[in-house]
Amino acid sequence: MKFGIVGTGALGGFYGGLLAKIGQEVHFLLHSDVDFVREYGLRVDSKLGDFHIPKVNAYSSPEEMPKCDCIIIALKSTQNHLLEKLIPPLMHPDSLVLVLQNGLHVEQRAREVAGEGRVAGGCCFLCSNKVGPGHIKHLDYGKILMGPYRGINDDESGPDMEVLHHICQLFRQTGIECNTTENLSLARWRKLMWNIPFNGLSVILNASTDSIMRHPHSRALAESIMSEVRETAVQCGHSIETDFIAYMMEHTDDMVPYDSSMRLDYLAGRPIEVEAIYGNAIRAAARKQVSAPLILAMYRQLHFLADKRANA
Repeated sequence: MKFGIVGTGALGGFYGGLLAKIGQEVHFLLHSDVDFVREYGLRVDSKLGDFHIPKVNAYSSPEEMPKCDCIIIALKSTQNHLLEKLIPPLMHPDSLVLVLQNGLHVEQRAREVAGEGRVAGGCCFLCSNKVGPGHIKHLDYGKILMGPYRGINDDESGPDMEVLHHICQLFRQTGIECNTTENLSLARWRKLMWNIPFNGLSVILNASTDSIMRHPHSRALAESIMSEVRETAVQCGHSIETDFIAYMMEHTDDMVPYDSSMRLDYLAGRPIEVEAIYGNAIRAAARKQVSAPLILAMYRQLHFLADKRANA
């Protein structure tokens, strides 16, 4: 397949680099790094094995790129307003758009641009950072769970599952775990059980995940928030077993010391994904007349902190 990577950062650089490493045709859209990557290539330091792609198909605008079979959206959701300019130049009649972002219904903007039945989403369980121009450091994990996006009300037709199965097989050839699901919404809520407590608390408490887990009060707070996310998902019609909370807490205990992407963005003065992760979850709950006070409190605190930083 011919892949287009829209956003060559910690996530897009890692997954795109892996696909290029196994011989797939990959085209990378970059911003500030484009000249550096054209000259020096893409470097990935990974627990799967370090590698370097010396010759990279690197572009500064989508109009320079060829039409692609799979267009991977690896931008932060705070940049989704750009998709109406970034996606159309890359599409042919059978293109699939695969949105690899945190949050709930983050695929909706891409669906508005690409059309019904052309968009899938993927939940990435990845610890990866961009540490320099054209340089990605993969710390841990890498699993992707992808599924068809069927709209906010889950009542639209999604893309052909056979296409997703094929993309999944290609990702597996890179050495990472990749699976498909028919129920993307459920997968998103399960991922939110980690993202909502730990992304937000890392900013509000100014702490890495391991620091949050080590202190009894912040640990208890994270677990309470996780429990509310699960209960909200259940009341929105998704079945998530109670034991999944303990599994996620144990999983976080076993993680390498890690700064969430939201904390890194906040510390760097970049926009943070409050709407995608918190706002969309609150709105989904409101459509079902479900109350989520802890999620709402975090949403308001994060907006205050982000606005205060922006106006400083």
